[in-house]
Amino acid sequence: MKHYPMIINGHAIDSHDRLSIVNPATSEVFATCARASEHHVDTAVHAAKMAFTDWSIRPDQERKALIHELGALIEEHKDELIELVVCETGKPVVGLGGVGATMEVMGASIWSHVTADINLPDEVIQDDETAYVAVTRKPLGVVASVTPWNWPLLIAIWHLIAAIRAGNTVVIKPSELTPLTTARFVQLANSVLPPGVLNIVMGAGDIGQRLTSAPAVNKVVFTGSTATGKRIMAAASNSLKRLVLELGGNDAAIVLPGSNLDRIASDIFAAAFHNNGQTCACLKRLYVHESQYGALCERLVAVARGLKIGNGLNPDIELGPIQNEAQRTIVENLVAAATREGGQILCGGKRIEGPGYFYEPTLVAGLTNGCELVDQEQFGPVLPIISYPSIKEAIRLANDSPNGLGGSVWGDDLAQAEEVGRQLECGTVWINGHGGVQPDAPFGGVKESGFGVEFGRFGLEECTSIQTVKIHRQ
Repeated sequence: MKHYPMIINGHAIDSHDRLSIVNPATSEVFATCARASEHHVDTAVHAAKMAFTDWSIRPDQERKALIHELGALIEEHKDELIELVVCETGKPVVGLGGVGATMEVMGASIWSHVTADINLPDEVIQDDETAYVAVTRKPLGVVASVTPWNWPLLIAIWHLIAAIRAGNTVVIKPSELTPLTTARFVQLANSVLPPGVLNIVMGAGDIGQRLTSAPAVNKVVFTGSTATGKRIMAAASNSLKRLVLELGGNDAAIVLPGSNLDRIASDIFAAAFHNNGQTCACLKRLYVHESQYGALCERLVAVARGLKIGNGLNPDIELGPIQNEAQRTIVENLVAAATREGGQILCGGKRIEGPGYFYEPTLVAGLTNGCELVDQEQFGPVLPIISYPSIKEAIRLANDSPNGLGGSVWGDDLAQAEEVGRQLECGTVWINGHGGVQPDAPFGGVKESGFGVEFGRFGLEECTSIQTVKIHRQ
């Protein structure tokens, strides 16, 4: 059975305590990794702090070139990384709508290359005979990254590539459920980067808490639940750490009256069910005008019944298992609550018996806001479909949530769809699509979905502080 160590200051570090990693398609342990102690965390943070001095002043072109090397390393080792992603997350190699492990790994490579080429030049405010005034961007120091289990490599890349591109050093703590792909990437990256620039410690919530509260950490970037994000924010106040928090999402989609349902039904389904709904920016609440409600429900049920479900290593599989048994239980409880509250199960609604954490793709009609399945992020293969009488009411229902990560509007009249979309309270709105993020456009949430952004120039700026430089000439 393969074992993965921590990487601290460029060295492989093992421990007597180990984490057993389960393949969710088989329910069996397939690998182990080293479990960090608090001492390991402190050592990793110290290594990152020591490495920051030289890394932060390294010429920008050299940092850029090294990050391009990281992108190339991911592509060079793509087959190994894709298999690791499948085995620890359960997502298929290709997946529904092409959103699977291959997309995750190749997306990580693309994100690295695009981010490497983003520059933050000085902004000149004044340049005359009396003075030269410019605004420059400076790296913050040590960045702590805590990542979730749903997209372990891609979200790790989102966190760390921008940080090191800007001249920071990083200690990353992946989810204890899916640490292996991240650990392997960090191992590969340390064949390119100077020691201490990128470190990894592995463990449960206590290790994450030790890392994010470490006095020498200057910034925390976290993707995960709103509850954990609030705890990180509270702990960060002691030393006024910078924060980027991408927290829970309960994304709403509005289908406008008169929409071409044959054109959009499959795309809507894929937006809700790719990665088994285990994506923060999945479509999680679908609002359909009452004139087309029944017709769209029928089309979505037809898509669900044609899916191929199974072990993601099979290239024909579209949906794999839920990543862990605890999450499957959450999904089951939400479906049970929906039934109690008058919801009608159009298809699915139960676990698939046998090994692994499989659950049938489930569509639920007859609910509205105030029902548990609508109000809570399900993070699984279940979609509530809600009827609305007017566009004004649809906007109200979509905004009636403490979350505000993403949202979408679907319709044939693009001007009308954009007008409606701009009224949604969310960090990103998509028209006739949902969840399409890209490395050069900022992404982040509002309300209890967090604050700060990632990606592009705006995301890179989040990894820096502003310094104003004024040269007196007279």
